[in-house]
Order: sequence, then C-alpha cells, then structure tokens
Amino acid sequence: MTATDYPDLTATAATTVDDLLPQARADMAPLLDASRLAPLEPVPDGPPCEPAHSVALLASRPVPPPPIPAPADTPSTDVPLHELGVRDLLAAYASGSTTPSGVLVALRARWTDPALAGGAVLAVVDGADDAAADAGRRWNDGTARPLEGIFFGVKDIIDVAGAPVTAGSHTTGDRIAATDATAVARLRAAGAIPVLITATTEFACGAPHNARYGAVTNPWDRSRWTGGSSTGSAGALAARLVPLALGTDTGGSIRVPSALCNLTGIKPTYGLVPRTGVASLSWTLDHIGPMARSAADLRIVLDVLAGPDGLDPAAAPAPVAREVQAALAAVGPAEVPSLTGVRIGIPTVWFTDLCDAAVLGAWESVVGTFRDLGADIVAVDIPDAQRIHDDVTIVMTSELASNQEGALAKFADYDIGTQVRIARGLVPSAVDYLRSVRRRTLAQRAAVEAFDAAGIDVLVTPGIGATAARLSDVTVEIDGVRHPMQPIVGRNTSLVDYLGFPAVMAPAGFVDGLPAGVQLVGRPWADDTCLRLAHVLQTVTDVHTQRADE
Repeated sequence: MTATDYPDLTATAATTVDDLLPQARADMAPLLDASRLAPLEPVPDGPPCEPAHSVALLASRPVPPPPIPAPADTPSTDVPLHELGVRDLLAAYASGSTTPSGVLVALRARWTDPALAGGAVLAVVDGADDAAADAGRRWNDGTARPLEGIFFGVKDIIDVAGAPVTAGSHTTGDRIAATDATAVARLRAAGAIPVLITATTEFACGAPHNARYGAVTNPWDRSRWTGGSSTGSAGALAARLVPLALGTDTGGSIRVPSALCNLTGIKPTYGLVPRTGVASLSWTLDHIGPMARSAADLRIVLDVLAGPDGLDPAAAPAPVAREVQAALAAVGPAEVPSLTGVRIGIPTVWFTDLCDAAVLGAWESVVGTFRDLGADIVAVDIPDAQRIHDDVTIVMTSELASNQEGALAKFADYDIGTQVRIARGLVPSAVDYLRSVRRRTLAQRAAVEAFDAAGIDVLVTPGIGATAARLSDVTVEIDGVRHPMQPIVGRNTSLVDYLGFPAVMAPAGFVDGLPAGVQLVGRPWADDTCLRLAHVLQTVTDVHTQRADE
C-alpha cells in the first residue's frame, strides 16, 4: 500500500466489515488492476506454476555448501546472569559457575518488573522451577541435553500446553493451549524451558496498540514500538528477560523487531521449521523461527528446531533438513574465517529506495566490513520486486480473510489493523488470489537465476528503512520526513517471505541512539550460510553486544 492510503493505526475499531469494505475496495483496486494486466500464460503452454509447485521447487533445490568454515564461538561468562546468551549459559552450566535455578531467579526478577517488561509479557508458563531443578541435576550427572536449562519466551500465537495462547485477540476468549506446538516440543525435548508467553499484534497482523493487551514499548526508547508482530519476543530479549524467544514471520515479523531492538533473528527457509501448533495468518507465507542476541546462538537453536514433523504439509524433506542441520552443527577453527572467494550481492533498487540515509550508512558499513575481510561485492537485484510486493498483499490479506471468516460476526472485537486487512482480503476474486499464489514459483525461479547469474552466496540489504516507530502516531522518520509506519517496515522483508528463502536480520549500527539492522538473504536451504556470515560480522564488530540500558 502507498503511504497515503494506509489507515490511522491509532483509530477506533469499526463495528462491521461493511463499514470498511468501500475503502478496502479503493485500496486494493490499484494492485488488482495492475495484476490483471499481467495474466499468466494459459495452459497447455504456460509454465508449471500450480500452488504446490512452489513447495516442490524448494524441496528440489540442493543444499548449498557454506562457503566458509563455521566460526568458533568464545562464550562470555563474566557478566551478570541476565546478560548471558544461549551459548554463554551452556558454557556457564558446564563449568559449574552457575545453575539453571540461579539463572531463573535472576530472570524472574526482571520479567516481574513492569518497567523492564514494558508490556512484553502476557503470561508466565507454569513449571519453570521444577524444570530448572531437573536441568541442574542433568548437568550434575552428565546427561545434559543440547539446550539444557535455556529459558525462552514464546509468541502468543504459538501453542504452549496448559498456557493461555490467545493470538492477541478478544475473539479467542480465554483459550488454553492443549498441546505444545512442534517448535516448543522440540525445544523442551532438547532441555530448554518455556517461561513466558510474549505479546503479539492481533493474529500477527494487527495494530501496535493491541485492543486486548496494549502496546509493547521498545527498551531502547519507551515512547517507541518494538516492531511487529513478534513484538513481545523482541521486547523480552532486548530487556534481558530471556536469552531466547520464538517468533513468526509472514511479512517480516521476526526480522523487523530484531532490526529495531538490536537483536539477531532468522526467518528460515519455508518449511524448514514446521508450523504445527501455530495460529495461521497466511499459510503460504507463515514461517516460524528463533530470535536471540547473536547468530552463534541461533545456529545451535535452529539445529534443534529443523526437520519435518509429519504434520505440516509444507515441511522440508527429511534428507534436506538433515543436510541443513549437519551444517548448523559444524564447529570451525578459532580464527576469524577469511571471506576470500565469498561473493556478496547488494541491491541497487527497491531495498534502498525508501531508506533513511543514516540507515543506509549502517548497511554500507557492514558491506565494507565484509569487503575488508576479502568478500567480493557485486550488484544484484530481485526481479519484479514491486509485483512481488503487491502479490504479498493480495495473498496475505486473502488468506487472513479466509482464516477469520468464521469470526466475522465478532468483527467489532478485532483492532483496526486486523479489521482493515480482513476487509481488504475480502476484495480479490479467486482468480486474483490464485494468480498471486501461482506467480510465486516463477518469482522463486527468477530470484535463483539472479543469484546464479551473479554467482553470489548471499544478498545483503538494508534491514528496515527507518528506526523504531513512535507509538504516539505510529510513524517513522526517513531523512527528516515522517511517514506512516506500515508501508515502510515490511518493504524490505516481505519479498523474502513470498520467495521462501532464508533471511537473517542482524544489528548494523545506531541512528540517533536507535538500532538499525542489516538483512542477509540466502538461496533455499542456505540458512547456515546466512548465519555463518552474520556470525563472522559479530566476531569482528560489537554492535550486537550493545544493551538498551547502557
């Protein structure tokens, strides 16, 4: 959507969907008119691009070997307990310098402080004390599992058995999850302990001012938002309430708050982590992934999360997932790897077009760091970016409307952000929707061909075009001009959800004291390549170690 037609996200909710449909039709008309001018070739001569071909294309792609060894990690254990990341905690537990129960006491003191929580915490998961004690026993008797005693937060659209999981909506009532989502179950089986249900925008697409729970404030500036929709997971991580959190990403909802809160997050290749037990926003675009404070932490966590579960129909084939996991589990030499022979693509359009000059400067600094380490830098652009962007809007809103159709009688209970998107999703015809879904396979092929033609290992782009939005008016600033937030925050991220390629968001620097991010996009199944390069960046720079309370 353009900056002029997006609604006031601080506005009062409508009463019925009919109140919003006239404006929704006007908003969607330019996108649908443009889409209809470019119909796909008719059968039998058109390319194979049924909806299922997209998942099949990803499954057929080879897992690219990482171009560098896995960087070694040096844990830090001489900082306060709440500052320890995932690998730091594992090292501290192994050395006996602390215990899971001791860490739990330190973290609980923070998440029960409303000033630190800033609206990020919706509920505390039962059983943490017993689980921490059991984890301590396992470390003592030599039976510790890969993530033994790691405490984590869970976004309020991901099921945690026995916990209230409401998708941030009045429409779900007092829902209690019956079972764990696959991702939660896998973390538990690896020894990690869920402790917090963290805030989300309504169904991962609503307004910053959530109608049920309120807004989550950014620890870097409490008058600003953390970014959505994994808003509470980001707030909890940035405020050092937990060392790890789960988020979801449909248009950028792991990567946007990671960029705006100085965190590292990964949207995995579509299907690498099963979506089972996650409330769907848009099933062809939804991804689930981890958020933490370093790429090194994400490598060990993604290894645990990856692989089919027999329930998600879009899950990665088991042999493909095992190859990705083998790369994630590798440990490299102690020295910083040379990037000689690594080819990094940088965009010339789209990703840089609506971007504050200082944010561009932070991105250029990261590119310069990679260049100084020996990488070749070449220009690469994603073909048809504007069309992909429009197709994301058509697909996401249509699938949201389909998912929520059964609750339209409770339309007044949604917040204005969700309402507007549902209304827009009722506008496209079946042919409009399917055209946008079918184009995905063609866009994936074109993007892979662009990577191949340039011979690149990753595409490095500015993360978000601005720093965190003001909560007072939900606007961001680009070169001194205020813009409505919504058209800006997902511009550089949503294309990658549509393609299904892996993407890491990592800290890049600061603009007037607020974090800015850099995005590393890989080929299908190059998840570890993206993480290894982000890890290299974090080995030679310290931006990711900066804290909001410094």
